[in-house]
Amino acid sequence: MTSDAPRIIIVTGLSGGGKSSALDALEDLGYYCVDNLPSTLLAGMLKQAQANFERYRYVAIGIDARMGSDGLEEVIATIDEFSPVLSTMLVFIEANHEVLMRRFSETRRRHPLIGEAGLARAIEEERTLLAPIKRRADHIIDTSENNIHQLRHQIWRLMGEQAHTEIQTIVIESFAFKRGVPKDIDFLFDARGLPNPHWEKNLRPLDGRDEAVVSWLEDHTDVMAFKEDILSFMRRWIPSLAQGQRSLLTIAIGCTGGQHRSVYLAETIARSLEKDKLKVRTFHRELM
Repeated sequence: MTSDAPRIIIVTGLSGGGKSSALDALEDLGYYCVDNLPSTLLAGMLKQAQANFERYRYVAIGIDARMGSDGLEEVIATIDEFSPVLSTMLVFIEANHEVLMRRFSETRRRHPLIGEAGLARAIEEERTLLAPIKRRADHIIDTSENNIHQLRHQIWRLMGEQAHTEIQTIVIESFAFKRGVPKDIDFLFDARGLPNPHWEKNLRPLDGRDEAVVSWLEDHTDVMAFKEDILSFMRRWIPSLAQGQRSLLTIAIGCTGGQHRSVYLAETIARSLEKDKLKVRTFHRELM
């Protein structure tokens, strides 16, 4: 196997065991994830990965019992065929019967193999159906005593990435309070108490990216202190947030109109964090 061989992770196991959470954890590590791939397409996917290393350097593929015994046998044969030329790992995720019963009851999800015999029978049928691929697995993870966060850490450790866990993307969004606070944000900073360029007639048509507005704001010590306080806060807490399994962090900065102060702060804070080797994107809601 050459050093430029893609790394392929096959994730399978019992429904309700945590396969989707495992794939989410791998996606956070930069894996190209495909779920419920038919067995007949697996060989083609692996050939694509082999031929397009730069695009498919890291690939995670989820498979489940719905493909049937013939499909699972084909998956095992395909993995064995490609193992000499690709870095492959088969991960099997399971939980005990009582835990799976409880999870399906709590979430009211439908088991993929459920029939007239009911949930308990479906779980046992799936366990029997998946026994051959479990025997072939490189790693077996039992999530009976784990929550989602613990499973994610297990996957990260398995991939040898725990020490390198980091926030992969920071989004800094400017907005106007008068139009409502954005949803799905992690931190909110209110800049309405800062000096406002809106009241300067020549600055009113501009926004916080224009040099005249930047110069005006940077002449005010309150603005600079506010910016440095946000930067200090983020630099202090980003490492612990990363250890808390956060791959995406969204910071919202609002002012009255979402045009001057919040835009300036979002842009300048983003540039400062980029100097810390962080991947940062800005989004100005009111300027779209």
